[in-house]
Amino acid sequence: MLIGYARVSTGEQNLDLQTDALKQAGCEKIFTDKISGAKVERPGLDVALDFLREADTLVIWKLDRFGRSLKDLVLKVESLQKRGINFKSLTENIDTVSAAGKLQFHIFSALAEFERDIIRERTMAGLRAARARGRYGGRPKAMTPEKMQLAQKLMTNKELSITEICQMVQVSRSTLYRYLKPDGSLRDTL
Repeated sequence: MLIGYARVSTGEQNLDLQTDALKQAGCEKIFTDKISGAKVERPGLDVALDFLREADTLVIWKLDRFGRSLKDLVLKVESLQKRGINFKSLTENIDTVSAAGKLQFHIFSALAEFERDIIRERTMAGLRAARARGRYGGRPKAMTPEKMQLAQKLMTNKELSITEICQMVQVSRSTLYRYLKPDGSLRDTL
């Protein structure tokens, strides 16, 4: 059975072009969404995916109507294939029923994996370059050496509570104890 799925991004856009193409392709049932592709929740798509059975084919008008990114698209089609469901895109002429369609989709999968690897390599190279210049990512440490010295001095004063010391040093209790023991001495883990 051919099951169609159509999506437009806003309520002002019209589904007619897509639904007409899906009907012409032989879809017996068509599910739709009027929602941005950036949204994770797509109720029409969820119902369509639940409706599909083994040996059915999910037909879409264009790839960008189905997946939010190439990676997302590849994961969704692989999930369909694990369930024994075929996939067909009318505009790109991809049909995983045929050997050529499967090959074409595997090429897309390889490109998506290649893209992820390149992004990871660039990120790691950027982090290494930043570290070489003495810059480290992440949030700045709340407990500076000056605050640590002040907290150590304040902790020797038994008239001050830990809450008061934390307020004076402007750190939380857990941050204070991450760096200092209750007696004010440094922790070994630093």
